[in-house]
Amino acid sequence: MAISPSSVALKPTEESDWSYPGWRVVLAAHLGVMAGFGSLFVFTFSVFLKPLSAQFGWSRETVSAGFGLAAIMVGVCSPLLGRALDHCPPRRIILPCMTIFGLGFASLGLLGPRLWQFYATCLGLGIVGNGAAHLAYARTLLTWFRQRLGMALALVMAGAGIGSIVLPVIAQTIVTRWGWRLAYLWLGAMALVLGLPGTWRYVRDRSRPCPDRRASARLSGRGWRQGLRSSRFWVIVAVLLLNSASINGVLAHFSALLTDRGIPPAGAALALSLLGAASLGGRLLAGALLDRFQAPRVAFIMLLPGSLGILALVQASTLAAGCAAAGLIGTGMGAEADIIPFLLTRYFDLNSFSTLYGLTWTFYAAAAGLGPVILGRTFDLTGSYNSVLMVLGFAVAAAASLTLALPACPDRSPE
Repeated sequence: MAISPSSVALKPTEESDWSYPGWRVVLAAHLGVMAGFGSLFVFTFSVFLKPLSAQFGWSRETVSAGFGLAAIMVGVCSPLLGRALDHCPPRRIILPCMTIFGLGFASLGLLGPRLWQFYATCLGLGIVGNGAAHLAYARTLLTWFRQRLGMALALVMAGAGIGSIVLPVIAQTIVTRWGWRLAYLWLGAMALVLGLPGTWRYVRDRSRPCPDRRASARLSGRGWRQGLRSSRFWVIVAVLLLNSASINGVLAHFSALLTDRGIPPAGAALALSLLGAASLGGRLLAGALLDRFQAPRVAFIMLLPGSLGILALVQASTLAAGCAAAGLIGTGMGAEADIIPFLLTRYFDLNSFSTLYGLTWTFYAAAAGLGPVILGRTFDLTGSYNSVLMVLGFAVAAAASLTLALPACPDRSPE
């Protein structure tokens, strides 16, 4: 069912009350995102990179291609999921996607030496990935929040931040003690336990009148087509392309990069968890700032640390240096997760939010799939990541600067 902005006019005092039912939706969405694709698959991938290479004799580029395939499928399927979310109750999309994701992730524990099996599973995880991540849950929040939307989005996205803190440590601990197969099985089961119950109970659109569904459908179609003709949309896409390729490329190789420099696997997992903690902090800070200041300026300030963190990795040869770089990268990464959906709600028709958000994910995922492969290829050819890290660091700085080309956000989404 389409959203009519005038039908979800909420009182600021109502949203500020923690007994407001919308915050239960936030909690359920928080847990779902914590166990979803953007947290579980992305943040634990580098933990499994070396074990899979050692087990099957695959190169790092070969294993990284699995990440790339999953990311590409997220990009291909996100617009379709977005269109479905703009027209169907969100639970009808989220629950089956989360079930398939959890079972598919667990099935990697049964992986054999056939590379096609690994790639096919990654493809499947990518197909349902955004149905169990930010895209699906953000759509529901728009029906519950107006004045506190920035903080609501931040708390939901914080699920990925908390997941990125604890999941790499859990994954590395299980891999070290019992092997990578059991790690995949346990993490897949965790996704089902954390994601399904709360989503089933609480994640639904706020009840609202919708007197003319056909008019709403026409409004939705006009909105997303107008969005594609807007320079604002393409500035947002350019920011995503540069930031995604750089941050996700570094993230997929982060653990391997640090252990190559003599840092123990446990230390690399700790640094990865600190990256997740910084991502959580970046999400919460960005959410608070977005409700108070102009979003383009917030975006510029909050994305810059990612550039500094990637450049710091060039010289990071100790655990302390690796942790410092992780903190900077995580701050920028976390802020981006809040900023993009917030900008879309302010610049474009809410009836087409999920469609446009899904389209931005297409570009985001394509870049996310390319970044890890570029780093893997560079390492396989040169034995070092340093040259490509310099390029990626400046690319993130360019992405931050592009946000200043966006106009001031209106107080309300356009009617």
